[in-house]
Amino acid sequence: MKGLVFTELLSMADEHVGEDGVDQVLSGCPLSSGGAYTAVGNYPSEELTTLVGAFSDATQLDIGQYQRMFGRWMFGTFLDSYPHFFENKATAFDMLDSVEEEVHVDVRKLYPDAELPVFKTEHLDAKKMVFIYTSPRGLVDFCHGLIQACLDHYGETADIQVEVSRSDKLTTARFDITRLS
Repeated sequence: MKGLVFTELLSMADEHVGEDGVDQVLSGCPLSSGGAYTAVGNYPSEELTTLVGAFSDATQLDIGQYQRMFGRWMFGTFLDSYPHFFENKATAFDMLDSVEEEVHVDVRKLYPDAELPVFKTEHLDAKKMVFIYTSPRGLVDFCHGLIQACLDHYGETADIQVEVSRSDKLTTARFDITRLS
């Protein structure tokens, strides 16, 4: 997994538990990297899961809630760092439609070794979209946070229903998104 995700998790955690809290969590986790991350490095995705769980405990937030909060944080990072992806997108659905065929195509050009989740979209009507996330990492709540932040960015509200299925190697989440505004 790309180091940017790790460095951003540590930045977010620093805001919630402080530098000493981050150091304490890092020293208490079994991390093959030793907890030292660079934005361009590659690290085992299991370390992210370990860290999210540890920061969830440190903040006394449910792990799903912490993942959603981190998804919202990462959306802000993507918006600040890659504004061109958001240009010419009038709605959250437009942005969500572009993730696999536009955003991930560019990410793969920059980072050919990136292991990205797969996203598929289907429009049921003007207000309803199905957004399907498939990944071996199972970061469903993180993805949910990204979707919520995307809706917020475009000034939209929606009802989001999630159905998750897991196999030996993959997690698939179906997000049924119904725009309310």
